[in-house]
Amino acid sequence: MTETARRLTRKGQATHDRIVAAAARLMLEQGVARTTIEDIQAAAGVSPSQLYHYFPGKDALVTAVIEHQTTQVLDVHQDCLQRLDTIDSLGRWRDVMVSILTEMQCVGGCPLGSLASDLSDSDPVARTQLAAAFARWQELIREGLADLQARGELASQADPAALAVAMLAAVQGGLLLSQVSRDPAPLRIAVDTMVDHLHALTRPAVP
Repeated sequence: MTETARRLTRKGQATHDRIVAAAARLMLEQGVARTTIEDIQAAAGVSPSQLYHYFPGKDALVTAVIEHQTTQVLDVHQDCLQRLDTIDSLGRWRDVMVSILTEMQCVGGCPLGSLASDLSDSDPVARTQLAAAFARWQELIREGLADLQARGELASQADPAALAVAMLAAVQGGLLLSQVSRDPAPLRIAVDTMVDHLHALTRPAVP
C-alpha cells in the first residue's frame, strides 16, 4: 500500500481503490500504453482533481495497479498452495485456475503476465516491481512443494526451488496459450504434465 493510501479516510480509501480497480481493468483489457489518464478518470467516475489528488501521474497509477494485481493474484494461489497434502492435491489449484480462466472466457490472460509483457522492456521500475511479484508467486509454489517433501509425498532428491520455477513457467505458458486459443486446455495440460513429472520423481524406479 502506498504512503498516500495509508493516510486516507474511509471515503478517500474507497475513491482511491475505485481508481486503481478501474485502471487495472483498463490496462488489462487494452494495455498500459493505450490506457490514458482520461480513460481511467471516466471509468472511475472521478474528476481530474480527484484523480491527481491520489496519483500525481500515470507512473504512480502503474505502480498501484501492479501492487493491486499482485495482491489479487497471489491471494488466490496462496489459498490453494498452502493446503497441499499430496501431489494430486495440486489438481485443486489447477481447477481453480481453469475455473477463473473459463469464467473470463480466456480473455486477458494472467494480469501479472500481461503487465510484464507490456512493461518489462520499457519501464525498469515496473520491471523490478513485477520481478518481485513473480518471485513471491514462485516462493508460494516452492513452499507448497517443500511441504509435500517434508510429508514424504515428494521425493527427497527433488529440488523444490527448481521445480517451482518450472511450474510457474508452465502456468505462465499455459495461460498465454489459453489466451491465444481461447481454450483452457493448454493451461490444464501444462500443469498436469508438471504433476506427472512430480509423480515420476517420487515413484520408485522399476527394476
